[in-house]
Amino acid sequence: MGVGYVLPDGRPLLDDVTFRVGDGARVALVGPNGVGKSTLLRIVTGDEQPHAGSVARSGGLGVMRQDVGRIDDDRSVRDLLASLAPAAVRDTAAELAAAELAMMQVDDEPAQLRYAQALVDWADVGGYEAEAGWDQVTDAVLSVPFERAQYREVRTLSGGEQKRLVLEALLRGPDEVLLLDEPDNALDVPTKRWLEERLVAAGKTVLLVSHDRELLSRVATHVATLEPSPAGASVWVHGGSFTTYHEAREERMSRADELLRRWEEEHAKLRTLVTTLKQKAAYNDGMSSRYQAAQTRLRKFEEAGPPAVRVREQSVTMRLRGGRTAKRAVVARHLELTGLMEPFDLEVFYGERVAVLGSNGSGKSHFLRLLARGGSDPGPEHEPADDAVVEPVAHTGTVVLGSRVRPGWFAQNRTHLDLEGRTLLDILHRGDGRRAGLGREQASRALDRYELVAQAEQRYETLSGGQQARFQILLLELGGATLLLLDEPTDNLDLHSAEALEDGLAAFDGTVLAVTHDRWFTRTFDRYLVFGADGRVRETPTAVWDEGRVDRVR
Repeated sequence: MGVGYVLPDGRPLLDDVTFRVGDGARVALVGPNGVGKSTLLRIVTGDEQPHAGSVARSGGLGVMRQDVGRIDDDRSVRDLLASLAPAAVRDTAAELAAAELAMMQVDDEPAQLRYAQALVDWADVGGYEAEAGWDQVTDAVLSVPFERAQYREVRTLSGGEQKRLVLEALLRGPDEVLLLDEPDNALDVPTKRWLEERLVAAGKTVLLVSHDRELLSRVATHVATLEPSPAGASVWVHGGSFTTYHEAREERMSRADELLRRWEEEHAKLRTLVTTLKQKAAYNDGMSSRYQAAQTRLRKFEEAGPPAVRVREQSVTMRLRGGRTAKRAVVARHLELTGLMEPFDLEVFYGERVAVLGSNGSGKSHFLRLLARGGSDPGPEHEPADDAVVEPVAHTGTVVLGSRVRPGWFAQNRTHLDLEGRTLLDILHRGDGRRAGLGREQASRALDRYELVAQAEQRYETLSGGQQARFQILLLELGGATLLLLDEPTDNLDLHSAEALEDGLAAFDGTVLAVTHDRWFTRTFDRYLVFGADGRVRETPTAVWDEGRVDRVR
């Protein structure tokens, strides 16, 4: 209730945020990138402490954090599943792992006694029952029993597999309340549909952050909107589903405009009355009491203040320019992504928009990364539009880019070590090997178009995921790419930014290939390239969302 939070640089992020998630409700938390959605979830989980207000929770709390899908440390599947378990199981699992390691290092009597006690404690807290549940989770997600999967490093799983693993564990688990920070990111559409059905059927209380409009319309019973202001974001709650959210929000905005208009009219009338009575009281003592009463009325009216003004909606403008290239922008001949897809042929022509579809782990991102390197035999003109170091992709056959085709690569999980530690203004001012630097005024105007001017002096790594995504797209705009390779570009973008990207791509003078599971975004594409469950790549006349997982040894 009344939660407030101030950033380390002194800027208010949250101001008097108050709302309730009732038992069995599924509340979607929406708002512009960087408004404080993830921070608010961290406050609810206790990972962050509010600077004002408090949070009350009841029942067990299961949490999916934003880093799931991008885990790149040495955590094992067992470690990850144990971290989602109730505190007693989680703590005992950590002690059991430590006791096992200690006995492996020094196999003496104290180490053996410690290990034996850890096994007893593991049985007492229901550890073996937990493992039976984890066996169902790994079988559903990885098609292998927990005994085989438990020591596998999580970073060897795809982003979608990481997400599904955590979601399976939470939805099967005992926690009554779930906090899910962008649970649908990196999920393919069949898995999104599975998530939608499970969330509705589970009967759990859910607070989730998502930018997928179709998922929100199917799942959310209420929508809480964080609305930014100079004093920090406040919250407005729509008490209905997402299907009626936009209409209700527009009505609220119109009502706020009307109330403000009436307040301003009344304010003007009172000021006019005070001025008139002041003039009359100057030569008529009998008017003095009426003049003082009018002054008091005006003062109280102004102290009460105007009603809430319309919240300024975010406006992002992307100017993706591109340039004319050869007629055949991409040509693949007998291209086989080693161990992923069977050989296929493909021609993509200048100006086409190609959606690359299929389940997670089928090789779609590998295909885009191969193109980002310039294909099988890149020339100088095919170097990436930025200084990206793109890892090699094992393949046979060939894929070549046409003349004047310069790839610009966006990937949601791509690390940008070259940008970390630098402010946005510094990055734009200095440029890089292929992108010219901008003067301060030019850089500020570019950041303003992407709603990032307020973050101009922030370091790149301090931005939210959506703000980083917008900035990366800005760098593509400035880098002169004529072939845009977009790997899940809308996953971290708020609704306004995703619409701006759609408009920017419509005006882009070049070719676009995008890996996406965004059902709404995909409607804007011309061609559909499906990486099938049978290991074959084929084109379809419409988007295909029910493609199964590729059958391979895992």
